[in-house]
Amino acid sequence: MRFTSHRDFARAFERALLRANVPIAYSQGFTPHPKVSYASAAPTGVASEAEYLEIGLRAVVDPEELRRALDAALSPGLDVLAAVESQLNGGGSLADRIDASSWRIELPGISGHDVAPAVRAFLDAPEVLVDRLTKQGRRTFDTRSAVVRLDASDLEILSDSTNGDLPSEVTDIPCAILDLVVRQVTPTVRPDDVLSGLRVVADLEPPVPPRATRLAQGVLTEQGELVDPLALSGDVDRPAAFVGTSSQ
Repeated sequence: MRFTSHRDFARAFERALLRANVPIAYSQGFTPHPKVSYASAAPTGVASEAEYLEIGLRAVVDPEELRRALDAALSPGLDVLAAVESQLNGGGSLADRIDASSWRIELPGISGHDVAPAVRAFLDAPEVLVDRLTKQGRRTFDTRSAVVRLDASDLEILSDSTNGDLPSEVTDIPCAILDLVVRQVTPTVRPDDVLSGLRVVADLEPPVPPRATRLAQGVLTEQGELVDPLALSGDVDRPAAFVGTSSQ
């Protein structure tokens, strides 16, 4: 599922809406399309346990019944974890409730001890410029300013603390784990951009392709905690649903 593009997921989700008989609302005009709004979709090549989207409905539905119906209509690996009625004060959108995300990056073939100096160099730098090829051409931007937290540990230590519940099927030892919290900025700073930054400041080049998983999204508090956007509440003036999904 890591290599399912956002466009492929959007198609699969729209088919699931039809299979589940969801009373989805449609846009106006010559080419009506389902009212589905995606918030900060994960890039192709990463897994996610915290994807969010908003759907507009023609009628009020029970959120839990909606969740079960959509989950049953989606392919294995695409799981609907929660659905709540949209309750926004003064309008706005789901994207307004997401300003940061938490990631776990696995680096097989290298230890956390070896990664730690690169992490310190990255955090100590006033800025870390990297290049990325975009649709508008190659762009240079700062990755350091968006990073709120970046810690390195070892897979063995992590597995001991979780009673052997390993974060993925990666079994190479050593395996460093990067714990990353990054703010939503423009352009978006992705896990591969942070890895590029580690390469810039410390010439860190993992011997095996890394594996990134988004663990959470939400509003970042002053204490550095992410508040689930589905947990926030307020007023609502039209039927809608916030849906949390995962793809692994």
